[in-house]
Amino acid sequence: MATDTLRSGASAGGLRRLLLDNGALTALIVLVIAMSALSGDFLTTDNLLNVGVQAAVTAILAFGVTFVIVSAGIDLSVGSVAALSATVLAWSATSHGVPVFIAVVLAVVTGIAAGLVNGFLIAYGKLPPFIATLAMLSVARGLSLVISEGSPIAFPDSVSHLGDTLGGWLPVPVLVMVVMGLVAAFVLGRTYIGRSMYAIGGNEEAARLSGLRVRRQKLAIYAFSGVFAAVAGVVLAARLSSAQPQAADGYELDAIAAVVIGGASLAGGTGKASGTLIGALILAVLRNGLNLLNVSAFWQQVVIGVVIALAVLLDTLRRKAGATPVAAGAGGPDGRRRQAATYGLAAVVTVAIVGATSFLHDDSSSTANPKVGLSLSTLNNPFFVQIRAGAQAEAKKLGVDLTVTDAQNDASQQANQLQNFTSSNLGAIIVNPVDSDAASNSVKAADKAKIPVIAVDRGVNNARTDALVASDNIAGGELAARTIGEKLGGRGKIVILQGQAGTSAARERAEGFANGLKAYPGIQVVAQQPADFDRTKGLDVMSNLLQAHPDVQGVIAANDEMALGAIKALGSKAGKSVSVVGFDGTPDGLNAVKGGTLYASVAQQPSQLGKIAVDNALKALEGKKVEETVKVPVKVVTKENVAGFTG
Repeated sequence: MATDTLRSGASAGGLRRLLLDNGALTALIVLVIAMSALSGDFLTTDNLLNVGVQAAVTAILAFGVTFVIVSAGIDLSVGSVAALSATVLAWSATSHGVPVFIAVVLAVVTGIAAGLVNGFLIAYGKLPPFIATLAMLSVARGLSLVISEGSPIAFPDSVSHLGDTLGGWLPVPVLVMVVMGLVAAFVLGRTYIGRSMYAIGGNEEAARLSGLRVRRQKLAIYAFSGVFAAVAGVVLAARLSSAQPQAADGYELDAIAAVVIGGASLAGGTGKASGTLIGALILAVLRNGLNLLNVSAFWQQVVIGVVIALAVLLDTLRRKAGATPVAAGAGGPDGRRRQAATYGLAAVVTVAIVGATSFLHDDSSSTANPKVGLSLSTLNNPFFVQIRAGAQAEAKKLGVDLTVTDAQNDASQQANQLQNFTSSNLGAIIVNPVDSDAASNSVKAADKAKIPVIAVDRGVNNARTDALVASDNIAGGELAARTIGEKLGGRGKIVILQGQAGTSAARERAEGFANGLKAYPGIQVVAQQPADFDRTKGLDVMSNLLQAHPDVQGVIAANDEMALGAIKALGSKAGKSVSVVGFDGTPDGLNAVKGGTLYASVAQQPSQLGKIAVDNALKALEGKKVEETVKVPVKVVTKENVAGFTG
């Protein structure tokens, strides 16, 4: 009896130790099983490949960050370095005719150079890694915008194939992710510099006293991180068919999260490539599954934050329980065999349970209502919130099951969402592109799957859409310029607040402003600065510009949010000595027009855009003919006509 009790206790302890040592793997298995049970669309070949593609860029970045975290450092610059490397490739290959192979080498060299600067500042300049890489984050992003002049640069076709598939089914980004993962695992487990990373992370002073050239090793470690960031940037840009100057914004946080979820400690000394891959897959499965379940993008951020906190908590419990440190190559051949056996057992268990859950779903469970997906560029802007409201109201009226996603102004995230829509076999897709070029590959995939696509507010370049429902941003910009010109009597000094660099709306409205002002040679534009479509930035930028130009008489803002920020900065001048013209006709903007602080807003009737987009999506879904272009007229709303305007 006592022997049986001891054996039982040993078995329970062994299971507990196994779960603690493989916490990330356990979490991934649980997630896959849960998503398979909750969504019948999750466990399809196309969707699982989508998960791999969506994990690829984060995983490649995270492999490079693993080197840094293992050595007790941090790298906040990888997202910006990825964007800069891709921009250098596209710029050199397209604008300067550099052969593609050399352009790719230049992109990788750019990543290495950024990493070496980080390493030099940390190792020789004695800057904390957080500060040094934070500075590089800003520098690399700024250089990307300078080189691209704030606009996306089309990728050469020979490089864009990196975003395609091999044999018509294997996505190239997944293949690149696997190759880079193997490289990372080899470096960590089988090389001198890999052992140096663990030694430095475990105890830097002891490593130095034992003869390790710590400063040189740090240079190499951050250079490795730069190389992986460059590769990730090229893969991301290939998926989007263009180098986006704002690409990979915030991806450094996802990369760090993947490393930590995968079992590495921010204190250094532990971590491995396989754990990082699992961490990246967990994030991708979470986002993919939550998209399929129609969970708000805002709640997705909450869920991911909770997962990161739980991962750190698990790491603490593992250390207290004396679990095996997560270090590459630890334990020799026997340790690696046990690890392989654990992964094999996990795969068998997952397949068995997931196979059982598949019986919960069958084709007869689909609803009778037509299903439509709506991917919006952002829901942090009242204009797009109104598009959503108009679309939802019309969908409810017509009996359409509408799924809405928020790309948060991230072209890559929108590509993921569109891929999820396509693999879910929706009846139709409505897309409001973050960038007209970047959405093309995803729209082509939907077209290949014979899913109608309706573009709203912005078109999609180099891809076929069934209809474009939009107002004319250039014409709207010209109207705004004409409105301010007439208000000032054709003479005066004005400021222009531009939208987010790299977005088609910002470019088109700026072009309209320039075209419209040509008719008023007496109007002097004393400053043009981006405020990223954001009210707070509009306030800050306008406050700064007023210091240099206190006698400004007019302001044109590329949206109402920036206009409202400018009004706040102007204070009592707004509506009196300074006339402000906004764009979009949002509720807050219209209230400001009523109050007299905003002279006018060029209103696009966003709720009508959403309504008409749903109408056309349903027509296309039912096989009815739709117009290729449906124009919703813009209207200048002033205090005289605002009372009758509903948007």
